[in-house]
Amino acid sequence: MTGGEPIARAAGLSALAIAVVAILGLLYVVSQFLRNSVGVIAPDLAAEVGLSPMEIGLLSSIYFFVFAATQLPLGVALDRFGPRQCMLFSIAVTVAGSAAFALAHDISGLVASRAILGFGTACFLMAPVALYARWFPPDRFSTFAGIHLGVGSIGALLATAPLAFTAASFGWRAAFLGVAAITVMIGILTWLFVSDDPPGRRTEPHNETLRESVAGIWQVIRTPSMGRIFLVQLTSYPSFVLVVGLWGGPYLTHIYGYDLKGRGEILFVAAFAQVLGSFFWGPSDRIFGRFKPPILAGTALSFSALALFAGVGVLPGALLLGAFALLGFSTGMTSVVMSHGRSLVPPHLLGRCITLLNIGTMGGGFLVQFVSGAVIDLFPAQNGAYPLEAYRLVFALQAMLVLVGAWAYFGSHEKGLRQ
Repeated sequence: MTGGEPIARAAGLSALAIAVVAILGLLYVVSQFLRNSVGVIAPDLAAEVGLSPMEIGLLSSIYFFVFAATQLPLGVALDRFGPRQCMLFSIAVTVAGSAAFALAHDISGLVASRAILGFGTACFLMAPVALYARWFPPDRFSTFAGIHLGVGSIGALLATAPLAFTAASFGWRAAFLGVAAITVMIGILTWLFVSDDPPGRRTEPHNETLRESVAGIWQVIRTPSMGRIFLVQLTSYPSFVLVVGLWGGPYLTHIYGYDLKGRGEILFVAAFAQVLGSFFWGPSDRIFGRFKPPILAGTALSFSALALFAGVGVLPGALLLGAFALLGFSTGMTSVVMSHGRSLVPPHLLGRCITLLNIGTMGGGFLVQFVSGAVIDLFPAQNGAYPLEAYRLVFALQAMLVLVGAWAYFGSHEKGLRQ
């Protein structure tokens, strides 16, 4: 393409296109696993290394902080250098971070390794999504983003019962060394088969000075309704990383008495529901012909699950399982939020737009995990366990945050789906 011409896209789903989507989906599996892996092993880390709730919150949240801080530079890099180069560099960093985490023996080593992992995996959603925008028509964007999220959410599944089983059988350190080896293999596949554009077509780079690149970020920020879309992203998806990615494991152990295997199985249900939700919500904007109905429905479901955790106290077994499943299912609507934001900006700002929104995803994850650790630390522990009131307060605060995001988003405007 040149100038204002439309971006060239693949006409259909060739075997190569399917292979590219599968390889990039595997990258996001790694990202989701690493993102959510602290939750199920948190009690074991606390016992082995001697971590306080504040330190556990820092250990998990530093990943999200670095991930979020990387997004705006990543958006510029995606638009200047293309998704493939960004992914290959990030894969190498992720391998190093996984190995370092497996070998760390104190809180400083663990936190530093998690920070490296946050930097390394920062493009495993954004770069593939930017690549899909080059390969496929605009009205399929949310669908392929949903497929990517759905496939990648298998990583969140692996960070529950399978990680619990591996940690119990071989130790959590072996699990992370295994992730490093798997990431190397995915990197080789990416190098061999993935390209920025479909065969026979080439997107000319959008050459910009650094000043123009920064101005593009400001242009995205100033786009009408982008702030409202950002806020719903900031408040909705972090519900999943707060519960499933961090405090769900300790909550199930301290309040319900679940062991490593038991809490892994409950968290597996939530992660599996997120996989189903990603495939369900992905094409929902095309079904409604709008973005707002599915996004507002998803936030309502998230609020309902958090309200159950916060309001009822000790939940009966079936209701406990249902609340975890509902929370996982609701957060699959992230792809629709990205699609709404994407619809408001021109193609050359795509990378900066989706990375800005991902700051909401990961920045929100950092905030809720870090603050929740401080909140829980306010309550006295008894035999290493924190009381139900601590968890109820954390879940109630998150429910209120979801309401604020939904209220702000309600006033956003839509241009409709691009055809």
